[in-house]
Amino acid sequence: MTILSDRAGSTLRSTPSRALSYLPTTALLIDLGLIVLSCLVAVLGRGLLPLGTPSDVSHSVAAVAPALILLWLGANAATGAYRPDVFGAGTDEFKRVLNASIYTAGLLGVGCYFFKFPLSRGFFLLAFTVGIPALCGGRVLLRRALRTARERGALRQRVIIAGSPAHVDEIAAVLARETWLGYHVIGALVPSASDRTETRSGIPVLGGCGDPEAIIAASPQADVLFFTGGAPTSASDLRQIAWDLEHHDVQLVVAPSVTDISADRVRVRPVGGLPLVHLEAPRWAYATRWAKRGFDLLGSTALILATAPLLLYAALRIKLYDGGPVFFRQTRVGKDGDMFGCLKFRTMVVNAEALVASLQEEQGVDALLFKMKDDPRITKPGVWLRRFSIDELPQLFNVLIGEMSLVGPRPQVPREVALYDEAMSRRLHVRPGMTGLWQVSGRNDLSVEDSMRLDLYYVDNWSMFQDLSILARTFGAVVGSRGAY
Repeated sequence: MTILSDRAGSTLRSTPSRALSYLPTTALLIDLGLIVLSCLVAVLGRGLLPLGTPSDVSHSVAAVAPALILLWLGANAATGAYRPDVFGAGTDEFKRVLNASIYTAGLLGVGCYFFKFPLSRGFFLLAFTVGIPALCGGRVLLRRALRTARERGALRQRVIIAGSPAHVDEIAAVLARETWLGYHVIGALVPSASDRTETRSGIPVLGGCGDPEAIIAASPQADVLFFTGGAPTSASDLRQIAWDLEHHDVQLVVAPSVTDISADRVRVRPVGGLPLVHLEAPRWAYATRWAKRGFDLLGSTALILATAPLLLYAALRIKLYDGGPVFFRQTRVGKDGDMFGCLKFRTMVVNAEALVASLQEEQGVDALLFKMKDDPRITKPGVWLRRFSIDELPQLFNVLIGEMSLVGPRPQVPREVALYDEAMSRRLHVRPGMTGLWQVSGRNDLSVEDSMRLDLYYVDNWSMFQDLSILARTFGAVVGSRGAY
């Protein structure tokens, strides 16, 4: 094994990729166990369904169950649910499992009808009602285990990136940041390879990307060969490379020169043998429409009613501590640059704002996303209020009147917004939120650059499903107090 350094300066152990070959077998065994379990649940629970008088169907189930198991596993294999490239990311894996389950149900139902086989309706209904969610749940658990292993440096694929040094560094930065993808960059192929030994980010140059022979010579070192922008390789050269690599155990990937685009905005449309990548326009406008606003109204009202006792208790703790005001109202910048008063429970001393400038000078940072650990301005009640983000609950009233949203980029003060460049100004296209993508991705432990990138990703790739996912993940981030201070 070889120890290789990533861009962050840490060392990662390059795990032999042959271990990845066990993933399809592991998924098959998990599916087999879950299908058998679903059949057992269907046999035991069929009598509980109001589908007529229960009768002894043990003989028919005994005949059908083995065929059902084999048919279901065969349909999974036929739809590609055990292909090595579907594991770990994307929704394709779940679509294949779902399609295979639908085909299995259809074939079983049609087969029993034509052969007049007396299969229990309760067994049929329960087997798929339980089995389909169970199979998807098994894939979720397998994916989590795979991601955990990859984040620890195991089960990774060795990657060589071919393209201009700038494009190589850009793609490598994304792969190093998203460690759960399992791609470990071991080298680069760049134009004019004789002029350099490594790229600006320290990736070793293995040869020239314009020389097909050099590419073929470098490929045995890798599991994946990325072609990105700047590679002076014609379409015919790329086709020849694909032919030359067809007997090698290496994947060929063409990475377009775009990042931070969600899968929902990407459409691949092959036309005349040319795969065209269509990118939809940014979706921030959808985040300002009635569906999201209606969700905010219902959600904020329900949360205010549910947390009313906690709100009263927090207010009492703050008032009894130093007799100061319960709420802290600060001017923040909202959608389209409109100012509003953002409500929070007061967690700092009364003159906290007057101390900001001296603390910034002491820490050597500017105003943009200013945060610090062990802030001396925080009061004793403020510690636990911040730890579980209870101090932000009054913002539910900001959501109720339309100044904020449940999910969105965090609102910032005017002096922070004054530091925005053109890209960061896009945060103001949508209402600020009580929680957002960077809050559930590390909260204050993230760097300023990562926080800005995640906010811009949210704005450009908004979807209601993403909002629901962020709200669900917020609970875990708050309970775990990860990055909260």
